[in-house]
Amino acid sequence: MTVGVDEPDQRGRIGLDRVGLDLTGNPRVRVTAVELVASGWHVLRRTTFDYLDANGAVSSQQRETYDRGNGATILLYDAARRTVLLSRQFRFPAYVNGHPDGMLIETAAGLLDDDDPATAIRREAGEELGVDVGELQHVFDVFMSPGSVTEKVHFFAAPYSDASRTSGGGGVAEEGEEIDILELQFDEALGMIDDGRIADAKTIMLLQWAALRGPFAG
Repeated sequence: MTVGVDEPDQRGRIGLDRVGLDLTGNPRVRVTAVELVASGWHVLRRTTFDYLDANGAVSSQQRETYDRGNGATILLYDAARRTVLLSRQFRFPAYVNGHPDGMLIETAAGLLDDDDPATAIRREAGEELGVDVGELQHVFDVFMSPGSVTEKVHFFAAPYSDASRTSGGGGVAEEGEEIDILELQFDEALGMIDDGRIADAKTIMLLQWAALRGPFAG
């Protein structure tokens, strides 16, 4: 018995070694084998596939993919006051890869788990920033690191006000979260991209969208 294959892992999953074997959308790709490399909270697979190139030659290739599920993120804004509501929290992967202190400024975000994207991002906005989100605007969906990570992130935006800030936020302590809430002038937030104080991809994308096509365009 192998955990994640024929024995449930800590999240109750089995058959993790079969993901991708039934793919038929691209006739030039035929998956031949899937190896479960690691199955912790997230999943690492090594997949072997035959690839038919433009010259008609077939080669056998391997890719390792990290599957952490899909996620959602949201830019909360007050158009009248020209402010945005962001979070700041410790991110060890950034810290170990050269960020000075690992404290990243970000839009609220989280994994979908078993929820749909809209439900998930409402949950995350409440937990992290203390905001009860009203009407959502779907902005776009993005594969953030398609060379190795399967995650697709659903991007949203929504207005906030003093009335919608119904709790203290700060994250879920039981999950090790300790989140600072930052209310910034939008122009200041844009400047923080230029000087490197905001270095998170999803946050940069949503701030740039807000400036070009969103609530602060024009």
